[in-house]
Amino acid sequence: MTAEHTTPAVPPPAAPRAEPPTAPPADAGRAAPVADVPGPPEGAPLVEETPPPDDGTPWQRLDGRMIGADALRVLLSMAPAAVALLVVGVEPDAGVVWPLAVLAAWGAFKAVRNTVRWATTRYRLTDDYLERRTGLLVRSHRSIRRERVRSVDGEARLLQRLFGLRRVKVGAGQMNTAMESALVLDAVSRAAARDLHARLLGEDRTTGPAPAATSAAASAAAATDTAATDTARTPVGGEDPAAAPPAGRATRQLSRLRPWWVVYNCFSVWGLLMAAGLAWGGWVTLGMFGFNAFAWVRGLADWGAIGVPGTVAAAVLAAWALGVVGLAVNFATTYAHFRLERTTGEHGDVLRTTQGLFRTQEINRDENRLRGATLSEPLLWRWLRVADPAIITTGLSVWSSASAILPRCPREHARSVLTEVLRAGEDNPLRAPLRRHPAGALRRRLVWAVAVAATATAVLAWLAATTALPHAVWWVTGPVLLTAGCGLAVAGYRSLGHSFAGPWVVVRSGAVNRATSVLRTGAVSGVRVRQSLFQRRLGLATVTVSTAAGYGAYEAVDLAAPRAAEFADRALPGGVAAFLEAEPPAR
Repeated sequence: MTAEHTTPAVPPPAAPRAEPPTAPPADAGRAAPVADVPGPPEGAPLVEETPPPDDGTPWQRLDGRMIGADALRVLLSMAPAAVALLVVGVEPDAGVVWPLAVLAAWGAFKAVRNTVRWATTRYRLTDDYLERRTGLLVRSHRSIRRERVRSVDGEARLLQRLFGLRRVKVGAGQMNTAMESALVLDAVSRAAARDLHARLLGEDRTTGPAPAATSAAASAAAATDTAATDTARTPVGGEDPAAAPPAGRATRQLSRLRPWWVVYNCFSVWGLLMAAGLAWGGWVTLGMFGFNAFAWVRGLADWGAIGVPGTVAAAVLAAWALGVVGLAVNFATTYAHFRLERTTGEHGDVLRTTQGLFRTQEINRDENRLRGATLSEPLLWRWLRVADPAIITTGLSVWSSASAILPRCPREHARSVLTEVLRAGEDNPLRAPLRRHPAGALRRRLVWAVAVAATATAVLAWLAATTALPHAVWWVTGPVLLTAGCGLAVAGYRSLGHSFAGPWVVVRSGAVNRATSVLRTGAVSGVRVRQSLFQRRLGLATVTVSTAAGYGAYEAVDLAAPRAAEFADRALPGGVAAFLEAEPPAR
């Protein structure tokens, strides 16, 4: 579309429609029926700070075994000092004593804090609320309506696993609204955590045990817990009673970890930060035992003979290798025994991921809240056909671990899994052909690339003329910036696309990180069409669809302006047509 074309301005969209928090859209196309859960009164808060009416349900304590875990933590925090001073025989100077003292004090502080929390915290699950009372000097009472619960996450660190404990975090969408933290119970028994998962996510609301029975079941399960039992996987030799799905529920595995996925997750810029952290931690730890790491590195080679370039190259290579190893180990321990499953019950389906070696984690997502999915493809990994899949669901931040349902993996596998998760069927939005955007979108990006490169080169040239900055700096920087900018401009243009596939709207954009977002049209609460000055001259427009999930808004960038109104009307059926019909003809 050329700049000479006149495009009608699209009026503001209609007011956003309220989206039901629990029931899926009518055109969701789900294969399994979903029972409607009555919602709270209009305007009710997600997380309440005032106590709801007392229905007589007894209050429960956190599990007392956390005191034993804290006692062991104190002993472990003092172990380095004992080994360094009594076994190794390190001289107790300031450089050795202070790190050891800080480590021991930190372990003791956490143990005391957790003991106070155990003594002052009570919780209960009623027919309508999950409530928690806590605090020593300042008492707080928090409650979450059960129908507002978006996710129930469970995790166990190594010490908690040794004592058969779980940490449960209940999310109610508060990070997208009031910016409040989720309600956390740290820590309860494995059986109690399983019961909370089932009852809060509607898997067993009518037949679940009462809180008192839950506590008794937790105590019984505690007697059989061992350190080798991992709730994130099935133990060898039989099912873990606390980890087994309740009767009457069908579980289907959608994906599991492939060992070679580690290759896709150990090469990134985060490796340099990982290397820096490991190097600093190693230097401090070895220093506590009297080992001079700096002198050891100096003795590895004759660095003066190698020279500055060789020393820098060796440091970069060593940091890169250390970062790769660190990321690989972190991935292996974080995603060990990873599984993605769909659990079907009387009140709907739950998407469950379990993972972890030393720190096990289980995340449950109510599938009634699911609104779409995103497939992200980083630029450096695009040529390997690798992607990061995530889901778009109400009440969960895009930065939350609950939104990521798979680690970085092959793109085809990610598409297949997301298709199963969305129950897309024949209207597969992730494989729908995308409509390309006009050439004006490429011209816009090229203009920006040239403008940025020219501005940066002009500034460097001025500095070279007025200061001691060598002229070679701007001679080299200008072509490099121009080449990189034009390359990103082309990559960004090739990433643009949009489409509709049955009840799904699909948008794609991004140069450095190409993201394909799929959203149910029934979940769209509003649309906005905007044009900047340069977009009007190029005949382009950007359409933003709003939803109460994920980022909250997803954009179809730089469409042809005449198609923007059509796209907006299809994304929000009936929401824009009335405005278009009422628009006066252009003069």
